[in-house]
Amino acid sequence: MKITTHQKAFAMVLSLGLVAGCSSTGDTTEDGAYGSDVEAVDQDGGSTVYGGSDRDGVSSSDLTDEELREREERAEQEAMRNITTFYFDFDTAEIKPEAREVLVAHARYLENNPNQQVRLEGHADERGTKEYNLALGERRANAVERFLIVNGASRGQMETVSYGEEKPAVMSSGESAWAQNRRVELVFE
Repeated sequence: MKITTHQKAFAMVLSLGLVAGCSSTGDTTEDGAYGSDVEAVDQDGGSTVYGGSDRDGVSSSDLTDEELREREERAEQEAMRNITTFYFDFDTAEIKPEAREVLVAHARYLENNPNQQVRLEGHADERGTKEYNLALGERRANAVERFLIVNGASRGQMETVSYGEEKPAVMSSGESAWAQNRRVELVFE
């Protein structure tokens, strides 16, 4: 079958018409918006989030570098505050280095919220006597309390309690279970 030039031109025009008909026109709605109360990016490249139909909002391009850093730091600290369980090595009440930054975030939160109360619950694994494990859980809770105080929290905001081996996180024996049971939990009230 031989296709003529006239048929090729007609096919091209038809294809272009189809593509043009399916594309967005960019028309605005009655109130001048693009069908949404959120503009993804403003002309300067910063994102703008609007609070509703009044068009007042916050633009990241209006924030200084310092304000942006403060927001990022607050968001990071809030994320870290979701961690409320801190683990310990066998037979020790020494706070692990990886827990310190998260505990500092909790201390800052307590410092900035003086009416907030927290209970520090110390735990131990099943090895050792009940009395020894109660004392070890108390030493762990007290270590976390001292750390929080040194970093800005008030002693009056905290209560420490030791459960020793009485409330295990994992009901099993073995190193994996024991490691999860050697902990201090922060319970905000």
